[in-house]
Amino acid sequence: MKNSSNLSLLVTIFLSLTACQSASKLQNYNAASHTNKFLDEKFKGYKAVRVETEAEIFALSEEMKSMAKSISFERDTRKKAHKLLQQFFSPENINLAYESGANVVAAQAFKNKEANCLSLTIMAYAIAQEAKLNVAFQGVEVPEYWVRNGRVNMLTGHINLTVLQESFPDKVVLWQRTGIEIDFDPFVNKKSFPKRKIYKNNVLAMFYNNKGATAMVNRDYVSAYAYLKKATSLDPYFSSAWGNLGILYRFKGFQQSAIDTYRYAIYLNKNNLTAMANLSMLLHLNGLYDEARILDSHIMHKRASNPYYYALLADERFYKGAYNQAISHYKKAIKLNDNIHEFYFGLAKVYYKLNNIKKAEYYVKKAIAKNRSPQLDEQYLAKLNILKKIENNSKLP
Repeated sequence: MKNSSNLSLLVTIFLSLTACQSASKLQNYNAASHTNKFLDEKFKGYKAVRVETEAEIFALSEEMKSMAKSISFERDTRKKAHKLLQQFFSPENINLAYESGANVVAAQAFKNKEANCLSLTIMAYAIAQEAKLNVAFQGVEVPEYWVRNGRVNMLTGHINLTVLQESFPDKVVLWQRTGIEIDFDPFVNKKSFPKRKIYKNNVLAMFYNNKGATAMVNRDYVSAYAYLKKATSLDPYFSSAWGNLGILYRFKGFQQSAIDTYRYAIYLNKNNLTAMANLSMLLHLNGLYDEARILDSHIMHKRASNPYYYALLADERFYKGAYNQAISHYKKAIKLNDNIHEFYFGLAKVYYKLNNIKKAEYYVKKAIAKNRSPQLDEQYLAKLNILKKIENNSKLP
C-alpha cells in the first residue's frame, strides 16, 4: 500500500524502546510549550520561493474541461460518477497510474497520466466539480505506513473522494454518501478503514506539506520552510506539518526549536507517533530521559500490533546491512498480516542480498500472488525474470 496524501518524515528508527508502561502517563503537552512557531530569520530567502496558489493547484486544462463537459450531460448522479470512473481507469481513456513521488498540480497529473494519490484526487475533484458532480474529500485512517527515501523514512497517509447525494428543494442532505468512492489506491479501496470528511484547505495544506517534505529530502531547506510554513498557516491544526517543521529545525541544528515544535505537533494530535518518536530521539540526546522513556513506552504500546511498523524496522535493518535481523522483522510483519505484498518483496530483496536466489524467487512469487495492481505485477515479473536468469547462469558449468 503505497500512498502519499500526507507525508511525515521519521529521521531514524528507534530500536531501544523501554518496557511497557501505562499510556496514561504520557505527558500532557500544551500550546504553551510552543511559543515561537516560525524561524523566518533562519531561512532567509523563503519568501522568494515560488509556492503554487490554490488556483494553480486545482486549475483545469482544456482537455480536462472537455472531459468534464462530456460527463456533465448525464443527469443521474450514479451514472455520472460511473462515467467519470470509466474515464479515469479505462485503458481506452486516460488510464491513470499511481506514482508515489509525483506530487504535482491537477493539470500536470492529467497530462502525465500519473501522480501520487493526493495529486490524482485533487485532479479528480477538479474534473468532478466542473462536471457538476457533487463530491467531497475524505481522509482515510490507514495504519502507519512508511517508505524509505535516502536517509529518512516517509510516513504516508491517504485520501479519496466520495460522491454525495444530490440535494433537492424538499430534501436537505448534510452529509450523505452514495456509496461511490473515487480512490486511486486499489488496496485502500478494498479495505473498510474509517473515513472522515475533510475540507479543501486541509487538502491544500497536505499538498504544501508534501512539497515541503520532498524539498527537505532534497536538502532544499529554504523551499522546505516556505512550503511547511504555508501548510501550517493554512491549516494551523495540521499536526503532521508541524512535525515535519520540527524535523527541518533538527536538520538545521535548531534543537530547542525542534523539541518545542514536536511537542506542539503532539499537543495538536495525541496520536502523532512519528512526532513522538522524533521528539524522543532528541530528548535522549539532550539527557531528558524520563520524558523520553514515557514516550518510548507509549509508542511501543501503540505500534505493537501494527505489521507496517515491523516492516519499517526490517527496512531499516536492510538499509544498514543487518540482513538476518531484517528477515526476522519481515516475518513478524507477515505473522501479523500475511496479505501485504511489500512484506514478501522485502524478504525477496534480503535473500537476494544474501545470494539466496531460490528463496528470493520464492518470495517474489509470493509478492505477485498477494499484489492487486497490474502495474506492480509487471515490475515484480521483470524482477522475477532477472532472478531466473541469474539462477540459470549459476547452474552453467
